[in-house]
Amino acid sequence: MVDTHQDPLLATQPPAQPSSNGRRSRVVCSIGLTGLLLLLPLSRPIVGGLYNYVMQVATIALMWVALATSWNLIGGYAGYISLGNNVFFGIGGYLAGALLVYQGWSPFVTALLAGLVGFLVGLMVGLITLRTRGPAFIIATIALLLMAALIFDNWELVGGANGLSLPLPQFPRDWARAPFYLAMLIAAAGSVVLSWKVAHSKLGLGLRALAQDEVKAEVLGIDTKRYKIIAFALSGIFPAVVGAIWGYSLTYLRPSIFFTIGIAAQMVLMAIIGGRATVAGPAVGAILLVTLNEASVSQFGSSELNIVVTGGILIVVLLFFPLGIVGSLRQRGKLPAFLDWD
Repeated sequence: MVDTHQDPLLATQPPAQPSSNGRRSRVVCSIGLTGLLLLLPLSRPIVGGLYNYVMQVATIALMWVALATSWNLIGGYAGYISLGNNVFFGIGGYLAGALLVYQGWSPFVTALLAGLVGFLVGLMVGLITLRTRGPAFIIATIALLLMAALIFDNWELVGGANGLSLPLPQFPRDWARAPFYLAMLIAAAGSVVLSWKVAHSKLGLGLRALAQDEVKAEVLGIDTKRYKIIAFALSGIFPAVVGAIWGYSLTYLRPSIFFTIGIAAQMVLMAIIGGRATVAGPAVGAILLVTLNEASVSQFGSSELNIVVTGGILIVVLLFFPLGIVGSLRQRGKLPAFLDWD
């Protein structure tokens, strides 16, 4: 029996929700249904060239689901806006790529190692950057991103600014994209499950407390420094995993693929639009933005007009959903059951 009088988190933790099992099932079912896309190769004579396009877009969407959901651990639950989480994305890509080139190890296997390295790097970086708060933390994460870009730009072992070419994947043509889709699906599902576990744990309760008022949380006896570092380390796992998979699918690595402020900003934007500090929000934001971007590009091409249209849509979404889509719908009591993952 734990003495809740000695632990403010346990003392203030709400009773378990009776519908938690149902919500867990909805998370699994919602993500699992996307696995049906793996059947598309069987109907290639019907869908023709559309197969490659659909699988590619779906793979990209799942990658962003993992990235935005992972960012939400530190930027949503803890309230610390990080613009350097794509450093983990790049570390995973380069680690798996280098092991493929020099050792012949498949990135589908070394992606797991990349996740572990992402976690360890997150621990080390968190010990330094999380000594700061507010704008200072944001600047520290931007500095981290710039340092990583500089290092990989000048690291000849991994190709430097010229990049690193990877061996072509040896898969049957009809199923060439399916392994990458399946790997991204597993990574996206893992990131959502991790987010769900954190949200329903003592760690998640502590992160929400410090996001509301870090000083008061410390007064209550919450070890905010430890909680922040753990959240930052956890947020580095799946970006590194999907970085390994994505780099292999491109068969070519260069710093500009991973270490740009635009990728970091996209993670933040997806989580905010979908709903920060919610489990389903970042996934909804990622899928929505990827879909809107693809629709806009197909209509207007990759031009300034495409950027204007996409930006206008995002402004409208934020005006009508100030707490993000999931957060605002829940506040209004209109959140569909299949998105009620919290």
